[in-house]
Amino acid sequence: MNFTLECEREDDGRWLAEVAELPGALAYGSSANEAMAKAEVLALRVLAERLEHGEVRPIEINISLPAAA
Repeated sequence: MNFTLECEREDDGRWLAEVAELPGALAYGSSANEAMAKAEVLALRVLAERLEHGEVRPIEINISLPAAA
């Protein structure tokens, strides 16, 4: 399964990163790197929870980062 992090700057200066393939998996940060790191952690936690509860089977995971934020 491939996950893509999308990152953009909000009008208030905060950065928002979202994992497109996991609805609701988004995180704010004071920098693009911080927001993306938090979103990646969240995506891994979601997958871990799904695996622990037998909702998905083990899969290969790839996370793609934007070239520049």
